[in-house]
Amino acid sequence: MSTKTVKDIVANCQEIFEDLDFRRAREWKAAVPGRKVIGYMPVYVPREIVHAAGMLPLGILGGGADMEVIHGDAYYQSYICRIPRSTIELAITGKLDFVDGMMFPSICDVIRNLSGIWQLLFKDKYVRYFDAPQNFKDEVGGVFYANELRELKEGLEQLGGRKITDADINNSIDLYNENRRWVNRVYDFRSDYPWKAPSAEVYLLMRAGMVLPVEEHTRLMQEYLAAADAESRPVKDNCRVVLTGAFCEQPPLNLIKSLEMAGCYIVDDDFMMVNRWLQRDVPATGDPIDNLVKAFLHHSAETPAKYEDDINVKGAYLLNTIAKRGADGVIFAAPSFCDPALLDQPMLISRVEARKIPYITMQYAENSGQMQPIREQAGTFADSIKLWGAA
Repeated sequence: MSTKTVKDIVANCQEIFEDLDFRRAREWKAAVPGRKVIGYMPVYVPREIVHAAGMLPLGILGGGADMEVIHGDAYYQSYICRIPRSTIELAITGKLDFVDGMMFPSICDVIRNLSGIWQLLFKDKYVRYFDAPQNFKDEVGGVFYANELRELKEGLEQLGGRKITDADINNSIDLYNENRRWVNRVYDFRSDYPWKAPSAEVYLLMRAGMVLPVEEHTRLMQEYLAAADAESRPVKDNCRVVLTGAFCEQPPLNLIKSLEMAGCYIVDDDFMMVNRWLQRDVPATGDPIDNLVKAFLHHSAETPAKYEDDINVKGAYLLNTIAKRGADGVIFAAPSFCDPALLDQPMLISRVEARKIPYITMQYAENSGQMQPIREQAGTFADSIKLWGAA
């Protein structure tokens, strides 16, 4: 039985969050000769295959609120989101010098271009633009995606100098299934007892999973749930909101804290969708490539990174989440200049407006500094729900 307190666990996660030198990942690599680390932009990549190769999948989420971007601004225009510029800054300043390869999932044109810049800057590194299907028929998108997974597997085999067996991938699938189950338990616990699991803590807990090995992250969530359940915390008269629109560029931690200080319990969010992208367990027996393909095609979450040609389906995931969590309203918080998130937003707003669900919109950047206007906007939103929500 773990004796760690919530304070201890959150302090550990905060340390990982603030460490732009990725000390924990460096220590993991140095512990065993030959280990390799593969960085990825954390929207969706098949981490199971990276893990099966004996490598550490490392989520790269930009430089955060405190990093000054100098070199990165030379590679990108000022009218795009900040995350590619701060990610380039991390690389050029040597903070990612221990990373053996980078994977760039098909999020948007900016990230596609980032993969090309990476190839030019780091010619000795493994770099892969990982494309995902936008057609979800087994005989079309399924065939395409299976080929993508096999090419990834072959590339990692060449990098690691050993074959990746089906048994290796199935074992990794099993570990990530367990991890997702505990992620969902944390989200369920926060929804049921939001005063016991503040969203800033849950966010830090999920961010730790971008750096730690999957087995260690699962244990950390187990320890947090046990400690949070035992903790006595006061219940506040906050309204329940779903926060959506967040994407690969993450909000400052103070933004999350400000929303809750303003009177909003965040009972669901899409900050770290890579942890919950697949909505069901992936079978851990049989052909693992085929199983991962079917999971992506038929059991993955709705996000701005996925094409949905049925307007009646678009937004269903959000509506289901609102109903499941008993939310009073929605906060749409998108990164500034993020085309996928901002283009998605009007379609989702039309769905919540049709249901007369209260909502507000806001934009942020990972280095947003002024939280007072956000707190005032969120506070007014929370007060209006309390005063007139039942009317």
